[in-house]
Amino acid sequence: MLVYLRLFKESFSFAINALRNNKLRTVLSLLGITIGIFSIIAVLAAVDSLDRSIKDQLSGLDKNTIYLTKFSFGPTDVPRWQRDNFPQVEHDDFEFIQRNISNIEAIAYVIFGGSENLRYEGKTVSGVNVTAVSNGIYDIENLKVETGRFYTESESNSGAPVIVLGSATASNLFDNLNPIGKTIRAFGRKLTVIGVLKKMGTGFGDSPDERAYVPANFVRRFNNGGADGLPGAVIIKPKKGVDVGAFESVLKQKYRAYRGLKADEPDNFFVNKLSGLTDFVDGIISFMNGVGWVISAFSLLVGGFGIANIMFVSVKERTNLIGIQKSLGAKNRFILFQFLFESIILSVLGGIIGIILVAIIALAATAALDFEFVLSFYNIFLGFALSTFIGLISGVIPAISASKLDPVEAIRTGM
Repeated sequence: MLVYLRLFKESFSFAINALRNNKLRTVLSLLGITIGIFSIIAVLAAVDSLDRSIKDQLSGLDKNTIYLTKFSFGPTDVPRWQRDNFPQVEHDDFEFIQRNISNIEAIAYVIFGGSENLRYEGKTVSGVNVTAVSNGIYDIENLKVETGRFYTESESNSGAPVIVLGSATASNLFDNLNPIGKTIRAFGRKLTVIGVLKKMGTGFGDSPDERAYVPANFVRRFNNGGADGLPGAVIIKPKKGVDVGAFESVLKQKYRAYRGLKADEPDNFFVNKLSGLTDFVDGIISFMNGVGWVISAFSLLVGGFGIANIMFVSVKERTNLIGIQKSLGAKNRFILFQFLFESIILSVLGGIIGIILVAIIALAATAALDFEFVLSFYNIFLGFALSTFIGLISGVIPAISASKLDPVEAIRTGM
């Protein structure tokens, strides 16, 4: 055992000395593997951070939450022309479901629309997602109020001109002023601020921090429904413990009857579950990971070929030295480990530099973009493992060729 430890130690020392004596070549060799490891770890870290952010954002929502609308949240076999002819989901549909479907914990009607400009005195905040939705959304999205309150069911039904602001929206519009009770303008109309939500952070889509909420019936006063109106949806949160499959079947059956669909006619609506959306997101994340691996693999391949090329050059330059070492009694495995260690050290150093660069960029991006980029232990370990593997594969053939040199021929060739 001591003999092998000494063998490893001496081989490692020879490898370090060889790298020190050829600093420029060492630096150039490092570049290829550094770029390769940097590429793959940066892509994986970015995708992991996006995945974690999306799941954190959706974690507050019940995965059994159902969105009844004319749109599909994922891939569908229904042709585009057929989907375009589906009728809108309107407030009457919401009222029917609310009256006729049991085992509902919370239900809301939402009108999808574009962004609006919010104005308070001389200040304007542009591009705010003002969500027109009934008060049930408070329980569905697990919203929390920082100051003031959310609008009540009575205010929601009557379409009261009130508005609840996300934390970022309130901060941008009022700075350090207390927004409660202030009158602002949106949709060209006056609204009273009655609440400000707690900060929830960024995530999938736009964050509630950057939104504002108004009663859906307020918007229905001046934006009519129907085929030419703004699209809507009914959001349903079933009670806990309910068989979601059976709940969905009852919902479809009664809603089809409400719409007058015959048994042989297909649905003219979609029942989208949040669990289906998360599965769809997981599919996208997996695809992005795959693309990242393919792109980064080319960089790793170039880095590996670069190290292999340098090792062959190193063997050629040190042929005379190899011959002298073998003539003095050096075993083949000593020569093998000497060059193999040199290749692995090169590759691991490149991997370390690549990981450090990713960490620095992640910290800078997190501070600049208000989005948390996470470099996980798994990705760090993967970087080390990949760089070691690349160094081993790239150096094994040159090391074997060096160990098999005939000492007499090696000395003669190197002279």
